[in-house]
Order: sequence, then structure tokens, then C-alpha cells
Amino acid sequence: MLSSMGPIALLGSGETSLAGGRVYEMLASRYTGPLEVAVLETPAGFEINSAQVAGRVGDYLKVRLQNYDARIHVVPARRREGRWSTDDPAILQPLLTADLIFMGPGSPTYAVRQLRETLAWDLLRARHRSGAALIFASAATVAIGTHSLPVYEIYKVGEDVSCPKGLDLFGDFGLSVSCIPHWNNTDGGADVDTSRCFVGMDRFAQWCAMLPPESSLLGLDEHTSLVIDPGAGTCQVSGVSSVTLLQVCTPEIYPAGQSFALAELGPIRLPQGPSQGIQDVAWEMVQKARSAQAPEQPPEAILELVEKRRLARLEKDWAASDRLRAEINQLGWTVTDSAEGQTVARRA
Repeated sequence: MLSSMGPIALLGSGETSLAGGRVYEMLASRYTGPLEVAVLETPAGFEINSAQVAGRVGDYLKVRLQNYDARIHVVPARRREGRWSTDDPAILQPLLTADLIFMGPGSPTYAVRQLRETLAWDLLRARHRSGAALIFASAATVAIGTHSLPVYEIYKVGEDVSCPKGLDLFGDFGLSVSCIPHWNNTDGGADVDTSRCFVGMDRFAQWCAMLPPESSLLGLDEHTSLVIDPGAGTCQVSGVSSVTLLQVCTPEIYPAGQSFALAELGPIRLPQGPSQGIQDVAWEMVQKARSAQAPEQPPEAILELVEKRRLARLEKDWAASDRLRAEINQLGWTVTDSAEGQTVARRA
């Protein structure tokens, strides 16, 4: 099953930077045809300008991925209830066929509240298991972990350090993994420690001590990414700095250009079936959309004509080849010649 899953990219920061752009292009190169990209607005859904927050990412992706004929869809699923619901199938339609799904800036705790056990979250997971790439940056990187760091509540509001449950994306595969972007942030200069996603070393140490002993923690430096490839069983670091893997809060640092085995995150336990843990309605929606996308297969009679045409071409009987092409065309199909042979498709 791992081989059918898409990659997961975690960005430490810089979703519209050069480093981020290189990750998007690398992921885009894995797909053929027009590239379908969905930008999920949820983490910023509480902000008055949430459409612009997600829209800026969408605009960047449209330019950066123009060589892949990218079609960008901003998905305005902003909150669990109301007009822009994370349970509204009509709003979530672009997720069904997306090759790349992006979630980024906003509030981690807000994203968890608005996405947990919703149709949006289940569609995202179903598409990932069907091959779509997932990209998480900033707040979304925190939100998808087994446990979430309540950044704003600690850093801005002054709440005590706590360790609430996250969306637990990796829990589907038996892994307990939490993520901290902005690992090496220095915005506070010499006066304020803003590392560890702005909360500082002391408060991070308190949070880290609250994690269960079996937890793994990924700390992502700014403008640095980790691309997890379930099929290859690898975790590849790229960007300008490093990724830190902590287990029992003991660090192992992997600089850009290095990789490590997926098994380093813990023992993998696959779901008993491809849809385990996902709402039936979400899985069925994705599978139906994929079936509609799949090219129609020619019937046996058309395949027999195509084979006759192939033999005619081998014998350089061009008249017979042209006659068979016309016959195939009349039956509603087209045949195209290339160095690899003949391909058949339903006539538009």
C-alpha cells in the first residue's frame, strides 16, 4: 500500500520562496498531463483576509508551476459550520482530483478544530492514499502532527504550555510524529528567543516533556523542507539548512542534501485496508472521481483493428494502414503513431 501513496512535503518556512518553489517543482514532475493543485484555506479561515492568504500561495504556484500546465484551485473551506464548511462537498470538489494539495499559514489549533473528523480532512487523506502529494507549511505543519504546539496561545496570549492532540496524519500508519517549523527562527534577535516556532527553548522543553515517550519529533529549519516518500521509504532533506529528528528529545541532525529511512520515524503499521479510518462517503467520492478521470479503454473490436494496422505498417502496406485508420476513426476512436508504437483514445 505504501507504494500507492503520494509524497508528503513538510516546509519549515518559505512557502513562496525559492526553496519552497524547488520542492513544488520536484513534486510536480512526478505527474503527467495538466497538474491539478488544491490550496486548502482552512488554517487561515479565522482571518478576515483568509482568501488573500491562500490566494497569495495560489498565485505563486500558478507562476512557479506554469511549465506543468498547473490549474490552481483555492478551496475556501474555512470552518466546520456555516457557509464555508469543511463538510460541504461542493466547496471541497477540487480535492477529489488534485495531484498536489497544499495547506499553509494560519493557526495550528484553529486548523485542528475545524478539520478533525471532517469531510475535508478525510478527502485529503483519501487522495494521499490514492497518489496525491501533500504539502504542509507553517501552521499546517504543526497541525498535522500527533500532538500540536499551540503557538499563538503561548507566544501571543500568554497561556501555560500545553500539548493538545493534532490531526495525527501519521497515526494512520502507526507512527507518532509531531512537527515544529521555524525551528531555528531568530526574529527576536539577541533579546528574545524565538526559536522552536517562536516559543523559545525553555517553553519548548516544557512542551517536549509532555510528549509520550514513543513520540518522534521533526524540527524543520526555516527555508528547509523534508519530503517523505512512502513508496521509496525515504525522507529527503532539501533547502538551506537542516532537519532535526528527536526521539525522547535526543536530537539527530540531517543537513540539506541528506536523507534517512522512513523507518527512523518509528515502526510502520499499515491500515488493514486502503480506506481504513476514512469515512465511506469520502473514499467513495474520491474513487468515483478517479474513475471518471481514467481514459476509456477501447473495446476488443477496436484493439483488433489497431493490431491489423500495426501489421500492415510492418509490411509497409500504407494503403491498408490508412484504410484501417479511417475505419477506427469512424467507430469513434483515434490512433496516434509514435516511436513507442500506436496509442488509441476516444475521439473528442
